[in-house]
Amino acid sequence: MEPYVLVHGAWHTGAEMEAVAAHLRKKGYLVHCPTVAGNNRRDDRAKIGLEDAIGSIVSYIEGNDLRNIRLIGHSYGGMVISGVADRLTDRIRRLVYVNAFVPLDGQCLNDMAPPHYVSLFDTMAAANNNAVMLPFEIWREAFINDADLDLAKSAYAKLNPHPNNTFTDKITLKRPLAELSVSKSYVNCRQDISLPHSLPWHPRLSERLGLFRLVECDGSHEMFFSNPARLAQAIEEAARD
Repeated sequence: MEPYVLVHGAWHTGAEMEAVAAHLRKKGYLVHCPTVAGNNRRDDRAKIGLEDAIGSIVSYIEGNDLRNIRLIGHSYGGMVISGVADRLTDRIRRLVYVNAFVPLDGQCLNDMAPPHYVSLFDTMAAANNNAVMLPFEIWREAFINDADLDLAKSAYAKLNPHPNNTFTDKITLKRPLAELSVSKSYVNCRQDISLPHSLPWHPRLSERLGLFRLVECDGSHEMFFSNPARLAQAIEEAARD
């Protein structure tokens, strides 16, 4: 079977994708869960930017000689897979965005985020050598609202500081994502309020993909923790031919 590459979002590493990956592997899929540059323990958050993040996944794919990939990006991971797809179009069979950012050329993630997040992270970055962390109160209520308090706390303990440059750096794309000769899908978790529903993931961002397959399921932004079996099913539905 063609390989799946799961690209995590901000504050995560590849390890947090493993619960979903395990369900996909049970069905016979080969699944990779790399950690994006900027989220490894010893990475310098002050220096790493979006191009470094994209380049790390490009290098992972080329280094492992992966082809016919189902490339899945969650949240901030949408920025990363968009850049990877622009550079390695011929290696990708389908792009799958899981409540993920879909940028236009010249946009940064913050261009698509609510102003209150932007100001919060800019303030944090200035005080913490460019590293930003999601406050637990936001995590609990907006990101993992379908979990009980114990799971919210244990999941939060696995998160790590994130380089703010990856939120402020503008992406360079040779062509709009809608014009890429790659199949595309969008997974929309209906109770995801990490972005307010007045600035929704779908259809505000998903429609930038042009022709795409929509798969929806009930759950929060962090189904990788709260319901990995259901999210794996949705990703499989989104990634199949």
